Parts: sequence; structure tokens; C-alpha cells
Amino acid sequence: MGPIEAKISEKVSREFSPDHMVLENESHSHSVPRNSETHFKLLLVSAKFAGQNRVARQRMVYGLLKDEMAPGGIHALSLRLLAPDEWATDAANTFQSPNCMGGSKREGL
Repeated sequence: MGPIEAKISEKVSREFSPDHMVLENESHSHSVPRNSETHFKLLLVSAKFAGQNRVARQRMVYGLLKDEMAPGGIHALSLRLLAPDEWATDAANTFQSPNCMGGSKREGL
């Protein structure tokens, strides 16, 4: 786990007291230098999301990670944010990020 991933994990854990959390650095799947920390996927289950719509939940997470999302920091953060009751009834419990379509991979370089 790199320093940015560790910082995200610590901040999210402290703020949301998650029932379940999976944070994955997906930078290796994108057109970035080796060992980058620019693309992440976060699956987060927290009681703080109860009664909140999807946009409100995203704002909560993006607000918490505003420093990490500043220019020169995290380029992409895929989110799946659920309340505990939603997680319990979610049949698939899966979360897949879209394929990278930017940079040299798209341009064939």
C-alpha cells in the first residue's frame, strides 16, 4: 500500500466507521508510470449513508478527499457507496470500474 492509498484508507475509516470497505489502487490499468497512485476504486458501506441519495454520498466522500483530489493528485476515484441495509440486500455485491479510455492506450501509442 502506497502513501496516498494509506492516507485515503485512514481518512475514510476515521470519518465513516465503515461496516465494509475495499479500496483498490487501479493505476496499473491506466496509462501512468509504474507505482502510480492516481486511479482508485472505493467500495464503502457506512451507516452515515442511510437516508442519503447517491449524489449526497458522493459529495461526502469527495469533500473528505478534496486535498487528495486536487490537481496533481488522484485523477480518478470510482465510488460505490452503500448503507448497511443496502449492502445486506445487494445480490451481486460486485463493483467493476470502467476500462481506461484515455491517454496512450486510446491513441494506440
